[in-house]
Amino acid sequence: MTKRDYRSNFEPGTTRWAIRRAQWRALGLTDEDMQKPKIAVINSSSEISICFSHLDEVARIVKEGIREAGGLPFEIKTTAPSDFITGAGRGGRYLMPSRDLLVNDIEVAVEGAVLDGMVCLSSCDKTAPAHLMAAARLNIPSILVIGGYQACGRLHNKPVDIEDVFESVGELATGLITTKDIEDMCEVAVLSPGVCAGMGTANTMHIMAEALGMTLPGSAPVAASGQRMRDFAREAGRRVVSLVNENLRPRDIMTPAAFSNAMAVGLAVSGSINMLRHLQAVASEGEIDANVYDLIHQLGQKVPLLCAIKPNGSGRIDELEASGGARAVMKQLESLLHRDVMTVTGRTVGENLADVTVGDGVIGSLDQPVRSGPSVVILRGSLAPQGSIMKLGTGKAAAFRGQCRVFESQEDAMAALARREIKGGEVIVLRGLGARGGPGVASASWFVAAVNGAHLGEEIAVITDGQLSGLNRGFTIGQVMPEAADGGPIALVRDGDTVAINVEARTIDIELSESELEHRRAAMPAFVPNEKAGWLAIYQDRVQPLTQGGTLKPGARMDQSATAQKQKSP
Repeated sequence: MTKRDYRSNFEPGTTRWAIRRAQWRALGLTDEDMQKPKIAVINSSSEISICFSHLDEVARIVKEGIREAGGLPFEIKTTAPSDFITGAGRGGRYLMPSRDLLVNDIEVAVEGAVLDGMVCLSSCDKTAPAHLMAAARLNIPSILVIGGYQACGRLHNKPVDIEDVFESVGELATGLITTKDIEDMCEVAVLSPGVCAGMGTANTMHIMAEALGMTLPGSAPVAASGQRMRDFAREAGRRVVSLVNENLRPRDIMTPAAFSNAMAVGLAVSGSINMLRHLQAVASEGEIDANVYDLIHQLGQKVPLLCAIKPNGSGRIDELEASGGARAVMKQLESLLHRDVMTVTGRTVGENLADVTVGDGVIGSLDQPVRSGPSVVILRGSLAPQGSIMKLGTGKAAAFRGQCRVFESQEDAMAALARREIKGGEVIVLRGLGARGGPGVASASWFVAAVNGAHLGEEIAVITDGQLSGLNRGFTIGQVMPEAADGGPIALVRDGDTVAINVEARTIDIELSESELEHRRAAMPAFVPNEKAGWLAIYQDRVQPLTQGGTLKPGARMDQSATAQKQKSP
């Protein structure tokens, strides 16, 4: 392999060279070490969440692989966002902002140090999109290592996982179970490190990373406790050195065609609706000409549902791995994919799929799918002019029409559910939870999980401008755009209004005249940011709409405020 002049090798005699040499000599590095490609190993290891508790060991294996291939690894610790842990504070408002904090954390460490490449250890659901976003932004040779899913246990001879725990609060609220029942579930729901064992956002984004070409083929899904994951980690360490020497960069891989491939795979596995804003954010960070919301329309009728993994059906994530995982799904979709797209292997998608066989199990084919498509749809109408997202999975009712009950917070909705005030046939609207209004695309997922636990999931509709979990199910519509804080029609809804949803027609409408909507809009007070200090205030001031992935842009809100002030001036 021909070696390159690495950007990390500063000109001898310069200040940067001298200071760095002194620091690294103190670490025990030799002159030979300092001539090697310098690789960042991005590790969100943390003792606060089981999602990350195994990553120090994974980092060790990756570093061994890097050294074996002639590189010099530097492990870099970052923030560790985990929905079920760091979502505890502020009603889950730190979840989305943590994604973008992680992106900037990586930039500061890797670009600040002028390193040559990076390996990102992707685990809980904000880390994989953050790693892809950072790779797209920095555009240095990069590869993702998938940290894998957790093992789950059994209770009373039935399987139990974190989704069951997630929904148990609703069962408790309606008297179906006791607190002791939940405690017993908690004892067996998680038996190893790794992410939630279902087609939630974490496993979805792991699969998206592979579909984009940013992992070694066969990486997702993978058991966190298994040897396969560790083998991939070592090989990724070796491969990143070659990526640096070949100067194969993320934007060479994550092309518009690669996003089309990823969206096709996402539809085929009925991935979390959160994949849309995350993929759009990756495209935005890399200035890649890809609109995932348009891709949904283009691919929706072409791509059937090929596997129904919990919560979409009875299949399990380990069964998907055993059947060949994302690579096998891509093989079944091969005729619909852009086969000439480059991947981190240095080979194209078509070349990677040439010798793939699909195992017996949970993956269907184009001829014999689980269900004809689409599995995820964009609904538009007078309530969501810029779109909203609904996950169909294996199918939902064709339509829903009901009177609204409006809540300004998830906590208020949960309290109403606990009082048994929420009844079948209602449309529950949770608003003010969007990227700007929350801020941070605040979670509505706990309420939806509780609704399903209370066995109301198919009897009511839930509509929100906030975040839903990939583990959520039922008749739910998330990411209503524009959000309430940006003046979207969802801000105008009142108790007793009627909303009509037609899945087949892809519409979501509030049954009010345009004149009534305009009357309400004129009376609506201007949005006032509710965060005065700290990271959430910075996020609220800089976050872009979810149509752009909810990324942060410098000066965006300042520019808008200046324009508004100018318009008010005489």
